[in-house]
Amino acid sequence: MSKHVQLLVGTNKGIFIYSSTIERRNWSMQGPFLPGWEAYSVLGDTRSASKLYAGTSHAAYGATIRVSSNGGETWEQIADSPRYSEESGFSLNRIWQLVPGLASQPETLFAGVEEAGLFVSRDSGQTWQELDGLTKHPTRPEWFPGAGGMCLHTILIDPRNSQRMWIGISAVGVFRTLDGGNSWKPCNNGLNRIPTGQPDERVGYCVHKMVLDPENSDVLYMQEHSGVFKSIDGGDSWHPIEEGLTLRDGDAPFGFPISISPTGDLFLIPLESSEQRSMRDGKLIVYRMARGENTWKPIGDVLPEEERHVSVLRDAMAVDALESYGLYFGTTSGEIYCSLDRGESWERLPGQLSRILTVKPMILED
Repeated sequence: MSKHVQLLVGTNKGIFIYSSTIERRNWSMQGPFLPGWEAYSVLGDTRSASKLYAGTSHAAYGATIRVSSNGGETWEQIADSPRYSEESGFSLNRIWQLVPGLASQPETLFAGVEEAGLFVSRDSGQTWQELDGLTKHPTRPEWFPGAGGMCLHTILIDPRNSQRMWIGISAVGVFRTLDGGNSWKPCNNGLNRIPTGQPDERVGYCVHKMVLDPENSDVLYMQEHSGVFKSIDGGDSWHPIEEGLTLRDGDAPFGFPISISPTGDLFLIPLESSEQRSMRDGKLIVYRMARGENTWKPIGDVLPEEERHVSVLRDAMAVDALESYGLYFGTTSGEIYCSLDRGESWERLPGQLSRILTVKPMILED
C-alpha cells in the first residue's frame, strides 16, 4: 500500500487541492472548487471513508458546511448545517474550524463558528447540534468582538480522553470542558487582557491560535495578541515563552499562527506589530523552538532576495503527520510554501491564489 499527500487550501475565492507523492518534491494543483465561496475551514477525513469537508460562506447566501466523497469533484451542501436557534439571538456568520473526533469516534465532527459557538455532528456531518453549555456560560453577556470579529477558531481534543477539550475564541479567551462540552471553565490566568470593555476579568483575552503538545496533553502553546505563551497544567495557568523573538522597542511578539510537529517542534511567523500586521521590513522569516529547547530561533528566510509585505493568517500554517514531517503555510497574497527540513529551506508551490484563509494537509493510502 502506497501513500500520497494532499494539501487542502481554503481561500476567499474557493478551494484548491495540491497533490504529491510521499516525497513531496513535485506538486500538482487542482481547483478552484466551490469557486467564489469563502472557505474559512477545510478538513480531509480518512477515519472511515475518505471525505472532504468545507466550511463555506457567502455574503448573499450565508454560511454552510459542504462535503465531497469524490476528492472535490462534486460537493453536497448539508441541509442541516450548524444553525443557532431564533431564541438565542445569535447570528452564524462563518464556520471557522472543522475538527474530527478521536479515531474511536469515526462519525464525530466538531465545528467552531462566528458568532462564537461550538457544534457537534455524530453522523459524519449530516446533522449538527449546538453544544450550548458554552453559549449559556455565565460570562457570555460579557463576550465582545475584537477587530477580527468573535470567532471560535481553535478546537483541541485530549487524545487520552474525548470528554476533555479546549476551545479558543478571539477577543474572549480559552475555555476547557471535562464533560464533552456540557460545562466549560475559563482558562486565562497569566494572559494579558485586551481593552474591549469586558468588566468580567475571566474573559477578554485575544487568543490567535493554540496547539496541544503531541506527547503530553497537559501542555499547550498559544500565539496570543500580546505574546506567545505556554501552559503545563492543562490551561489552568499560562506563562510567556518569548526568549529569542526579535522585537523593537515597545513591541509585543505579535502574529497569528502557531504550529507544532509530531515530534514537538514549534513554529511561528511573527509580524511587525498589531498596527502593521505584515512582515517586518518585508522579510518573511519563520521561527522555530525545537523540542527540548527554550529559545526561539529564526531558522527560515523564505525569500532572502525579495521583500514580501504580506501576512499569514491564524489557520494558514500546518504540519503533516509523516515521520519526516512537512511544514506548510499560505500568505494573504495567495502564495503557498513547503519545507521538508524543519523550516530551514522553502519551496514555493505552483499557482498564485487569492487570499489564503486555511491550509490543511492529509495523508492518503492507495
